[in-house]
Amino acid sequence: MLRDLAALIHPDLSRNIVLITGPRHCGKTSLAKNLGLSTQHLDYEDCEHRVTIRDRSWDRKKELIVLDELHKKPEWKQYLKGLYDLEGIPPAILVTGSASLEIHRKLDDSLTGSFSGRFFLYRLHPFDVRELSSQMEPQEALERILRVGGFPEPFLENDGSMYSRWKKSHMDIILRQDLLDLVTVSDLHSMELLMDLLRERVGSPLSIAALARDLRKDAKTVKRWLGILENLYVVFPVRPWHRNLARSLLKEPKYYFYDTGQVADSPGPRLENAVACSLLKALHYFEDRDGSERSLHYLRTRDGREIDFAIVKRDMVSHLIEVGISGEKLSPGFAQLGPSFPDAKRIQLVLAPARKKTWSTGEELHQAAEWLAGLIV
Repeated sequence: MLRDLAALIHPDLSRNIVLITGPRHCGKTSLAKNLGLSTQHLDYEDCEHRVTIRDRSWDRKKELIVLDELHKKPEWKQYLKGLYDLEGIPPAILVTGSASLEIHRKLDDSLTGSFSGRFFLYRLHPFDVRELSSQMEPQEALERILRVGGFPEPFLENDGSMYSRWKKSHMDIILRQDLLDLVTVSDLHSMELLMDLLRERVGSPLSIAALARDLRKDAKTVKRWLGILENLYVVFPVRPWHRNLARSLLKEPKYYFYDTGQVADSPGPRLENAVACSLLKALHYFEDRDGSERSLHYLRTRDGREIDFAIVKRDMVSHLIEVGISGEKLSPGFAQLGPSFPDAKRIQLVLAPARKKTWSTGEELHQAAEWLAGLIV
């Protein structure tokens, strides 16, 4: 299946090195193979391939060279810089990797310093309703995502038993291989327990202090572990919006899983998680495409009034979004918080079949699958 990012990546390959990062097993290698170019694929974890990468002895007649897991090579960024400066393009160079590329980008500014202007970064996400809408009915796509998640292998297999085994194996690789490749964590059992706690609290503001008490760890350790899971593309935070960014960062975030199937088997949180994944994927798509500044937040007052999601563009809230399983009654959060954002679109999404409805105050009711299929933010 051709991924949406392919149309963006293909023209960039003739100009710059392209980096693709994203969760493990979300389809990065398959995307590279389906670009329609003669390709040589080199995996740094393979001994023979490692020698080829070290000696730069790949086939120059190929149109595309794919370097997978290159971040495990010492000083890989300097290697790419030297490669680009000495040889340029062609052949096109595509570097793929899991969260490690993003981790190194955050921890080291060399990609935006001496390497600046030589690369484009794209973030690949699992399937969502919008990407699947040309292949199947939106409602079918959403229901399958809620059942087996959006990662290509289990989604296409569409078998609950297979997904249960895949999910366990997928997480074991992340925690026992990717995690230990990057940091030293002596207490994997507590990290797994943290994952269990996060599964049960999707969609709720998360207190680091409360998690620390449950895990019998100090808050600094728990905060560090959450950062690791975020960098490994296991979870992502959605923080409360405030015009003063520093104040926002001090408040409790909500955490969601890139794999919706990881969420505790409760329809409300799973649907909210699927919507969060779709929104974040859309924001990343447009940001990687044209550099536009967009971010995903939620709204919450001190007395507990809340809107599930707020999309922010250039420091202005453009969308307010509430998510529910069913019902045509307007969420009270719009009446309580909506007037503060008069120019924002106010969208209420429900899983159950529903006709589009518009209230006199401007809010719109949509069936979640149909709205997500046409998502443009």
